[in-house]
This record gives sequence, structure tokens and C-alpha cells, in this order.
Amino acid sequence: MSAELPDYYFRVRENGAVVFRVDTENRQRRIEMDQIAVVNIRNGEIKPHGQRELSEQDLQEIRTWMAARADLLASRDIDDIHRAVDHLNLTTQWAQSKASAAQLEEVTDTLLLAMHDLRSVLVRKKADRLMGKGRSE
Repeated sequence: MSAELPDYYFRVRENGAVVFRVDTENRQRRIEMDQIAVVNIRNGEIKPHGQRELSEQDLQEIRTWMAARADLLASRDIDDIHRAVDHLNLTTQWAQSKASAAQLEEVTDTLLLAMHDLRSVLVRKKADRLMGKGRSE
């Protein structure tokens, strides 16, 4: 463990985090974590814990973390999509070269519906983007 701990710790939750102030400056030299807030990434809400009032430094640290977290989650989202493309290609190869008739029977309808749904959304979104470009130029 490094000798220098951060001043804040963010325990990640589904939609944000619980924020703690880290304290090692006590007589026992133990790590103490004092909950100061709960944050929601989706709506940008920062709720102080209990009757606590957050300092400007607290708010700045929380906002900085929220921005970095949003960037990280966005990069993970696009990475997941690139992985999905790889899985679609692997699924195609599996269906063509390895799948038994029973396996294909089990997954064909579900895959076709999912792919049809995806294609419909992608085509509609592409058309919206093209129409949007045409109007703004």
C-alpha cells in the first residue's frame, strides 16, 4: 500500500457512488472513512450525507470524479459494442461451420428477431443523421 492515500474515496454503485473523506491523521494512525455524500451520475445529483454541508473542495472533487466516471463508462459502452460486433462475427462462423441442426433450431428465431430489431434501429438512426446533415448544410 502506498504511503499517500487520496483525500476522497468513491465506492461505486449502480448509478453513481457513495463518497467518503479519507482520514489518516488520528492518534491510532488508522484509516477512517467518513461518508460525506451520495452521487448519481445519471442525473448529476449530489446529496450530502445526513446534515453535512459540503465544502467547495468536496464539491469540486466530486464533480471531477463524476466527469471522469462518465467518460470511463462511455468508453466502456463503445468497447462493449465493438465486442458485440466481434461476437456477431464469431456467431456467424459458428453457425456456418460448427453448429448442429438442433443448436441452430434453438437460437435461429431469437437471433433473427434481435438482428432485425438492431438493423431497424440502425437504419432509422442512420437516416436521421443523414437528414439532419442535409438540413444543417
